[in-house]
Amino acid sequence: MQTSALKELDSQYLIHPVSDFRGHQQKGVKILQSGKGPRVTDSEGETYLDAFAGLWCVNVGFGEQRIVDVASKQMSVLPYATGYFGFGSEPAIKLAEKLVSITPDSLQHVYFSLGGSDAVDAALRYITYYYNAIGKPQKKHIIALKRGYHGSSSVGAGVTGLPAFHANFDVPLPTHHHIACPYFYRSEFDTEQALIDASVQELKDKVAALGADNVAAFFCEPVVGSGGVIVPPKGWLTAIAKACKSLGILFVVDEVITGFGRTGKMFACEHENIQPDMMTMAKGLTSGYVPMGAVMMSDEIFKGIADGPHRSAVVGHGQTYSAHPVSAAVALEVISIYEEGLLEHAQAMTPYFEDKLQSILSHPLVGDVRNQGLLAAVELVADKSKKRQFPAELGLHEVIADIAWKNKLIFRAFGDNILGFAPALCYSKEDFDELFDLLQKTLDEVLSLDMVKKEMAR
Repeated sequence: MQTSALKELDSQYLIHPVSDFRGHQQKGVKILQSGKGPRVTDSEGETYLDAFAGLWCVNVGFGEQRIVDVASKQMSVLPYATGYFGFGSEPAIKLAEKLVSITPDSLQHVYFSLGGSDAVDAALRYITYYYNAIGKPQKKHIIALKRGYHGSSSVGAGVTGLPAFHANFDVPLPTHHHIACPYFYRSEFDTEQALIDASVQELKDKVAALGADNVAAFFCEPVVGSGGVIVPPKGWLTAIAKACKSLGILFVVDEVITGFGRTGKMFACEHENIQPDMMTMAKGLTSGYVPMGAVMMSDEIFKGIADGPHRSAVVGHGQTYSAHPVSAAVALEVISIYEEGLLEHAQAMTPYFEDKLQSILSHPLVGDVRNQGLLAAVELVADKSKKRQFPAELGLHEVIADIAWKNKLIFRAFGDNILGFAPALCYSKEDFDELFDLLQKTLDEVLSLDMVKKEMAR
């Protein structure tokens, strides 16, 4: 079909996620046709370097034939198996065992979802059920971070700490609460330890205000993703985990973005040897080739649910495609690719990536760079000394994304002009060289814009 016809059909029928409906119709869709390694090709035959791995997910790169072969084989043998009524499939069972073996020791049981949002939703439902089952029905309040992202389900969107996911959706709920994001670059603190101490105290104060007997859990990403790739100071995760334990609330780590090699370890919580009560995951689990997510829980939570006063009753949470055999087979193959050398390759490339990030810090527009592994941000400012941001009404992030697209580069341009990067783990030095050459070109073009020069001169 002609590209123009597809664009018209898209405008007429397809609702895109997290979009301005009319704005998208006016601007039109960018149709991707194919992908290979870290590059994608559009319907016009133009090829782009993808520095965002699709949506933080295509960690192994596009066009990995062994994954396609595994999916095809599973489809030909058993394309679907329900998990209801006591049924199951070999790939899902093996994947559950594999995930328990590679995640922190505190996590012993797995429920499979279709993606990250419903993994968070499942976690919230299981937490509610758990406390009701163990006789603590008053523990209903959830605390999370401002700028944190925990999906866009009807309840999870309230745990998310981004206003765009709240507006007109009647969330957060009265049981959803947020504390400050550990954002050192824009904090008032002189040292990272001071920020850590203040963050822990804010959590304790929030729990005290709500009543410890009323608080169920604290949710956080080890690195805040969609809120601007905020990398907390080293030791923050440990301090927060200890605080949760002392306060008697569950500690839930959301590794939907950070899991599966993205930060240099298989899971980001490994950097500080964290033992969470629950963990959510998705994206890199299947490298985005097919939909799948998961929530993992401790044996204590599992037993609380399984052995509660209604132990003979079914636990009424489930989905038709939970533990889908094709997705599970793909996930097993993807994990094998990580373990067979891709994770090691990403670790080896990280210092080169970090050097490139530091070099871009000298650009007049760049106020801060930060990363953990191959998850990074470049924060643009109008005034470096004051860390002054560009006014939101300029819509500069959209202009930046358009200029990058013109230069054949894809990354995430957030509304506050933070640029997010999540290159595939298969990136070579040559790929990184190309990325930063194109980024330099893009930033230079942005710098030359009249509205940018005017704002920087103010």
